[in-house]
Amino acid sequence: MKVSGFSFVRNAVKFDYPVVEAITSILPLCDEFVIAVGASEDETRKLIQSIGSPKIKIIDTVWDESLRTGGRTFAIETNKAFNEISSDSDWAFYIQGDEIVHEKYHDRIKEAMLRYKDDPTVDGLIFNYLHFYGSYDYVGDAYRWYRREVRVIKNDKSITSYKDAQGFRKRPDIKLRGKLIDAYVYHYGWVRDPRAMQGKQRSFNHFYFDDEWIEKHIGQAESFDYTGIDALRRFEGTHPKVMQPRIHAINWQFDHDISKNNLRTKDRFKRVVEKLTGWRIGEFRNYKIV
Repeated sequence: MKVSGFSFVRNAVKFDYPVVEAITSILPLCDEFVIAVGASEDETRKLIQSIGSPKIKIIDTVWDESLRTGGRTFAIETNKAFNEISSDSDWAFYIQGDEIVHEKYHDRIKEAMLRYKDDPTVDGLIFNYLHFYGSYDYVGDAYRWYRREVRVIKNDKSITSYKDAQGFRKRPDIKLRGKLIDAYVYHYGWVRDPRAMQGKQRSFNHFYFDDEWIEKHIGQAESFDYTGIDALRRFEGTHPKVMQPRIHAINWQFDHDISKNNLRTKDRFKRVVEKLTGWRIGEFRNYKIV
């Protein structure tokens, strides 16, 4: 079995993306790792090179700054990396620059890849998600956070990144058939120095909205305000080993009273129904569980 990892990144240093940790968190499972490095305003390329692994293949890209609809640029960059993986790979393991896989799940992931490698009814593997917010001590506990997504796909070039690269579809617009596995992706996209977070918000939303929207909703503040959140719960587990140096170096404070939340009435109702039935009302699934 051959496995290729792939991802994309730009301005990782400037906006404090844990992209080195993301790559190294799955590198033991990969025979190669292809990363599309966009032309950056910092030393992102050197950062990737500093990993020092012969498995890593960098492809240099230029992002389309004029494409400002729905985050489509992110899917284009994802596809650039996916298209460069080895033709003889069985699986392609996608990881975004702020996503980490805990080493405790490596054996389960490998086992699932081996089990379904030759199963034509399975297009990919579906992971559960934990979305950290504000600091490494809290995770999102509201319906704004997607709870699952496909992150391992067959090396099938009819599969392409979907919309803003959250997931994948088969051409023309067919949901992937996936196996849900007992493994989590730890998403740290909402944990960084508030100053870097504010810059990341402006840059990120540039690929979704026009300048007028950004000025109205993001503004010119120097730091991001983490307090405007609906519901969080305290994280009780352990973080991946690759994240430990970053966690120990945290230089800002975020505390949250988890007894208080601003859930909307309809979300409170959804929560009651889910607890009673296991059904999450209105959940968007970018895949079919088989």
